[in-house]
Amino acid sequence: MTVAKKLRKGKGREKFALLDAVILFFLLIGAAAIVFPFISVIATSFATHQEFMDSRLLLWPQNPTLDNYYRLFQDLRIPIGFRTTLTFLFIGVPLNMFLTTSLAYGLSRTNFPGGKFFFYAVLITMLFNGGIVPLFLLHMQLGIINSIWAVIFSWGVNTFYFIIMRTYFTTIPDSMIESAKLDGAGEWRVLFNIVLPLAKPIIACILLFYSVDRWNEWWFSMIFIRDPSIIPLQLVLRHIVIDSVLAHTVPMDDLPVFTGGIRMATVIVTIVPVMCLFPFLQKYFVKGIMIGAVKA
Repeated sequence: MTVAKKLRKGKGREKFALLDAVILFFLLIGAAAIVFPFISVIATSFATHQEFMDSRLLLWPQNPTLDNYYRLFQDLRIPIGFRTTLTFLFIGVPLNMFLTTSLAYGLSRTNFPGGKFFFYAVLITMLFNGGIVPLFLLHMQLGIINSIWAVIFSWGVNTFYFIIMRTYFTTIPDSMIESAKLDGAGEWRVLFNIVLPLAKPIIACILLFYSVDRWNEWWFSMIFIRDPSIIPLQLVLRHIVIDSVLAHTVPMDDLPVFTGGIRMATVIVTIVPVMCLFPFLQKYFVKGIMIGAVKA
């Protein structure tokens, strides 16, 4: 290698290292913009009102207290919200997964008449839908208004999740499915014994998506549910936040209520269960979403 080539190679490495440093700098700024507010939310939830007022950016409370969480869980609506939301998870998510998986597998095999038509018929629902009024009238005719079934049946199949799962299923070689059918396996056996074991990454990915959706459910609950004994957690927390904003002080043991701390406590209560679930599915999440989005 000549001296000129060595010099050019050295300049290229220096330029590349400088570019890496610039990218790393901006990534660190972006990470700080995400992490510091999150730390501040956690710190505020354990802080007192006076300490919060004395600090412009609270990152570590000097006198941590559980008073905000105590006052939050004193609300009798919290156990009701947890019970209803867990019902949405344990009933709604398996139903969503079954419908999405079976529909995605069926439409991933386009070797039957009308396969593409049905696929585009489902795809068009991402752009157009009947709206909330026809859905409300449908639930009224079914007699499920003011029940958890109105919320569960409002989300049968998410079209975007269906497309991701169908795209993943198309990456499975047709030869494996044909071999199973030659051995006498039916469609359901092929799905459960061949396709699903090979699709663990996308199954975990869509399972996480649906779980987060059901955990964060409040929109359909606000529309279809009027019974206070079956309102979900997110709607309960919404009511608590509104109440804390409207009432700056609520008498309890003759102490003022730190409404900002209660609001931050509601944020922590909302996101902690999802944060506990994500690490177990993280290794499947990235692989599933990448493979499911590459092939059209």
